[in-house]
Amino acid sequence: MHSETTKEWIERVGIMPVLRARSEREGHALVEALAAGGITVMEVTMTVPGAVDLLRVLKTEYGNKLLLGSGTVTDAEQVVATIDAGAEFVVSPSFQPEVVAKTRELGKVSIPGALTPTEVITAWRAGADYVKIFPCSAVGGAPYLKALLAPFPELQLIPTGGVTLHTAADFLKAGARALGVGTDLVNPKAIEEGKPEKVTETARAYLEIIAMHRHAGR
Repeated sequence: MHSETTKEWIERVGIMPVLRARSEREGHALVEALAAGGITVMEVTMTVPGAVDLLRVLKTEYGNKLLLGSGTVTDAEQVVATIDAGAEFVVSPSFQPEVVAKTRELGKVSIPGALTPTEVITAWRAGADYVKIFPCSAVGGAPYLKALLAPFPELQLIPTGGVTLHTAADFLKAGARALGVGTDLVNPKAIEEGKPEKVTETARAYLEIIAMHRHAGR
């Protein structure tokens, strides 16, 4: 898939679930619940046991119905392995030049993590398609995102860490291109309790916030 198509998909959906699970089976169940709620972007983190295998299974099962990405990627070898398994975008918790370079070399979308203004602009100038602001809530949340964009309006930022149903609209108003959402949405406990519908309902609630924000901006 062309990188511009990937970026359009990410921004159209507006939600990037950060998939952390204790097993490949649990991860698969979370993806099913998220997809049932209408979210078609999935970031499978390397902390999931068998993450590469899970990506491959999801690619085979869903084909082009899901946009798959890999997360918590920290070296070039992981970039190659996850892209080979079906990842169209690569996310990192921090800025690793080799990860950005290899992702771009393979024609995929690069989303490194950064926090300070210096880190953010360094990652952007290294070729990042988006910069993941992480952990965003720890340094002020939406107001911090807005403050970063004041001197750097060209940046395309995805806040992660502290994004919830209560804060999502504020992040969007502050200029987020999409939202990286963790346990508030990707809830393993719901799967453990046999209640995947909780995840599905939360997914729909997030998409409703996205839709309301866009409607208000017209």
